[in-house]
Amino acid sequence: MQQIIGIAANQIIQHVDVFHGNHVTYTPQGFVTAVQQANGLPLVLPIGSKEAAKAYIEKIDKLLLAGGQDISPDLFGEEPHPKLEETNRNRDLFELALIEEALKQQKPIFAVCRGMQLLNVALGGTLYQDLSLYANWKVKHVQQPTQPQFATHDVNIEKDSALYQLFGAKARVNSYHHQAIHTLADTLKVSATSTDGLIESIESIDPVQRILGVQWHPELRFEAERNEFKLFDYFVNEL
Repeated sequence: MQQIIGIAANQIIQHVDVFHGNHVTYTPQGFVTAVQQANGLPLVLPIGSKEAAKAYIEKIDKLLLAGGQDISPDLFGEEPHPKLEETNRNRDLFELALIEEALKQQKPIFAVCRGMQLLNVALGGTLYQDLSLYANWKVKHVQQPTQPQFATHDVNIEKDSALYQLFGAKARVNSYHHQAIHTLADTLKVSATSTDGLIESIESIDPVQRILGVQWHPELRFEAERNEFKLFDYFVNEL
């Protein structure tokens, strides 16, 4: 049976000439295409009220959380650091409600970049608001101007993880983040780290909570590197 994959959407709310000033609900095409190629049925979930989250989760089989803005730091007990970038509180609150409902309804979650960070916050963890706050920062984690289809740094993968079954002990990934997980939530475990020690992938300790998160962007690279497609195939068909 084809799995319905709910992709939590982002929005553009500032004036943009290409959309003639209209506000836009969107998700990166890579998520849609990868889910379709894995024989899933993508369904984009627009930002809405917290009360709508229950009904959305009831209509899908699995939840995908995408990248995007920084996360509002008060959600993990901090004031905004001077290097904090754009936030969207409506998106934060809606996706937190989606996560809560997905866990209640035992629906699997695949979380990418910001999505992984928000999932950690939802479960009680904290973030570095900027990598300058991380004492051991030695690797470039925002790879511009290098194009996203090219991997730029290594991740070391834990042997007891689902990720190890897909990639083995090491993978090379792209990277687009200036925030990162600081304190890991108690119900999560680390699946992979960068060579400078940042958390690059997470899974749930409890097998009933089917969760996989990655800090990199497989949706921007799966067509150039088919190994990255394994993440979507695993999510749609196994997780």
